[in-house]
Formats: sequence, C-alpha cells, structure tokens
Amino acid sequence: MKNNLFESRFYKREKDNSVECTLCPRYCVISDGKVGYCNVRKNIGGKLYSLPYGHPIALNMDPIEKKPLYHFYPGTRILSIGTYGCNLGCLFCQNYDISRGKYNEFNLGTFIEPEEIIQAALRYDSIGIAYTYNEPTVFAEYVIDISNLARSRGLKNVMVTNGYISHEAIRELYKFIDAANVDLKSIDTEFYRKYVKGELEPVLYTLKSLKDMGVWIEITNLIIPGLNDSDDNIAGLVSWILDNLGDYIPLHFSAFHPTYKMTNRPRTSKDNLDRARDIALKMGVKYVYEGNVLTTAEGNTYCPNCGELLIERSYFDVIRNKIKGGLCPECGEKIDVIY
Repeated sequence: MKNNLFESRFYKREKDNSVECTLCPRYCVISDGKVGYCNVRKNIGGKLYSLPYGHPIALNMDPIEKKPLYHFYPGTRILSIGTYGCNLGCLFCQNYDISRGKYNEFNLGTFIEPEEIIQAALRYDSIGIAYTYNEPTVFAEYVIDISNLARSRGLKNVMVTNGYISHEAIRELYKFIDAANVDLKSIDTEFYRKYVKGELEPVLYTLKSLKDMGVWIEITNLIIPGLNDSDDNIAGLVSWILDNLGDYIPLHFSAFHPTYKMTNRPRTSKDNLDRARDIALKMGVKYVYEGNVLTTAEGNTYCPNCGELLIERSYFDVIRNKIKGGLCPECGEKIDVIY
C-alpha cells in the first residue's frame, strides 16, 4: 500500500520503467505515469497500481434479480459495489459515465477496507456481495480480498461481468465467486471488434472456465436492432450455449436504448425480444427471460417440463415462489435454482 494506492497482483516489469498488465487479454504495456485502457490501473515509478482498490463509487442494496440473476437465491437482496473503469469500449455502453470514468490518484476519497464492506453486508442482512455496475475485473484485487472474507463469513459472491479476463488471472479472481452473470454481446467476432473494441474468444473461454469451476452462470445478451438481432445471430449464440454450457443456463435477452456513441439506433422492440426468446426456447434452452422492457410472463420462471408457473415476478420483485425442494410441485421436474 502506498498512500492508499494498492499495488496490482497482475503485471510484469518491462524496460524503461514500463509494465505489462496481465489482468485482461489486452496485456497493456503502460509507461511510467500512464494508465491502461481501463483508465484505473496506473504505472507509478515502474510499479502498477490498482486505483479502485478501497475506493468504490457505488454501494447499494439491490434485489438479486437486478443483476440479473433469476436462479440464484431468488427474492433476496445483495450488497452491490462498483468503481470506475472498464476494459472494453462498447459503443452502446449504458453505464459509460462510470465505465469510462477516471480516478484522481491525489484525491481518491475515503478508503474503505474489505472488512468494512463485509460489515455493511451483515448489517443490512445481505446474502452477500455483488461486484457490478462497472466491469469488476478492473478492480480484481479488491474483489479477491472482499470475496475471500465474504466466503469465510458465510456470504455469497456474485460477479456481473463482460467476461474479458486473461487466462492467467481467471482462477485467482473467481476462486471465491459463487455466481456470475456474463454479458455475451454476440457470437460474431467482427461485432466484438467493431462495436465492443475487444475479442470474442476470451469471453467464450471465461464462460467455459466458470462452468468447469462450478460457478453458477446466467447469460445476458443485449439485443441491438440491425446489429446482432437476426435469426442467424440469435440461433448461433444459442447453439454455442447449448453445445458448450448446457440447456439449463438461464438466458436473458435485454432491450437496448440509444445511448453513448450509438444514439442513432432505435430502441429494441418488445417484438424483437419475443422473437429472440421464442428462438431460444424452441432450440431447447429451458429458461429464457426478457429485460429492460415491460414484461409479464417473460419475466417469470416456468417448469420446462409441464409449463407450471413457478416463480412470478413483477419488475425485480418476486411475488410468489412455488418451487419446493428444488422440484416443480406439479410434475416433480428438477428445477435448476440455487438456494
């Protein structure tokens, strides 16, 4: 620690006081006094520091459904934290004010120890900690230290992430993580390069790695009219999920609204979301939801065998939950929900 600055665990020293950050697939080579692409990991005197460590800019109690996680402790609330910074450059970012935000290293604000985050979660009867709002990979060391403490106190850890992390860092960052909602923005590599400013392969690797590690996964796909909403695009994404993860992975299709550098695109219509959901259900995904739009049935959980309404939701609130012992009360089907 140096004046409330935390040295990164993920970097290599290079020549001329530069460093290579090894946290994400960008492998930024950062010269002295500069920050990486994420804006929050800075080279100071030949050492890489994590500016967000101990300096969250958002701290709230949220419904777990807001993450969105519909099959992980449904109906509970979770303490959610976020910082500045992101390692992708989505032209359609809906949280760009914080994802592209920057810290002033000389005025980082009050330092909040990991233990203080744990105490807040316990005080407000949270099921755990959600690392969210911006991309939590960029405050990895803070996540690791908080999640380690949380696990020791019986609290759960949740990541809401773009999945853009290096092969070397993933197992350390996710060692104590119980569940993750991963943004799979498209199954098209060119879409990632043009509109996300990153590569698709590391995200797919992350999803497969999380499954191997036993982390509960749910996937969000933001539907953008005219860019990733064709039947072929949706079917390709669904096929990859079925082939590599399984039919039980909850899939959330989310509506785009014009923002940031993509204000010329129309909002996603309810019909577009309905079409994507129908494709996924017909292809065999058991649990498919719609988000960022007013829904009724499309936000509920149904038995994939008999169609019985099991969890009824209104916005982010659970109205009723009929699942008993992990089973459908009507037909006895095993329901993929974590309690």
